[in-house]
Amino acid sequence: MGRTRTYRARAIVVGHTKLGEQDLILTLVSSTGEQLRAVAKGGRKPGGRLAGRCDLFCVCDFLLARGKSLDIVTEASLVTSYPAIRGDLGRVAAASCLCEVAAVSTFEDMEDPFVFAILDRALRSCEVATSRAALDCVVGSFVFKLLSHGGWMPQLDTCVACDDEQVSRFSSRAGGVLCSSCASGVEGAEAISGVELSWLRAYLTHTYDQLDAEPPDARTATHLLALAHSWAVTCTDARLRALEFLLTLP
Repeated sequence: MGRTRTYRARAIVVGHTKLGEQDLILTLVSSTGEQLRAVAKGGRKPGGRLAGRCDLFCVCDFLLARGKSLDIVTEASLVTSYPAIRGDLGRVAAASCLCEVAAVSTFEDMEDPFVFAILDRALRSCEVATSRAALDCVVGSFVFKLLSHGGWMPQLDTCVACDDEQVSRFSSRAGGVLCSSCASGVEGAEAISGVELSWLRAYLTHTYDQLDAEPPDARTATHLLALAHSWAVTCTDARLRALEFLLTLP
């Protein structure tokens, strides 16, 4: 028996591409963790029935019709648009990073509800962040949490090369922290302080409630964001332009 022609999905819009004069091709992360791609006809038309429901970061209940190559959005009911993010460059940049990493970490017909749940939660943290350091913390922790969940967890307790507990460098290429001796033979290994290493471990173990309540200082958050960018690029083998842009913001 074949699949039904239409189906419903709650999903977050993580990307869109212009199609023609008024349409959009949406990239969605569904509540099951699957990546969906669908055409929103009239998604760019002012006053259209899908206008405002196909923007980045929107969480919607979609009714989708299966198509030959791309599905079609037939209905969309807005759940939340995260309004506090919009209109603020720093928040938009941070939220764009979350969606970008989610987009390269999800796949069609591969379910993982954790992805939707953590993306939804991280977007809420972007809304309540009170500083640039807090936003950097949201993005950095999201990268390490999501990629570690997917199997790319950095080794942070002992040197990845010799198991020495006295570590002082971090290398995405090597897979985690290094002692000074082993780091000398690894190109691009970056210095990491004891405080930064403690925060990096916290990024993996602390909840967003805990991180929102007490983010790291600005210098630590910025450095860990740079490490998160390096880690994400190495693990996904993708250029992450939103993360690149966030790193350039003052």
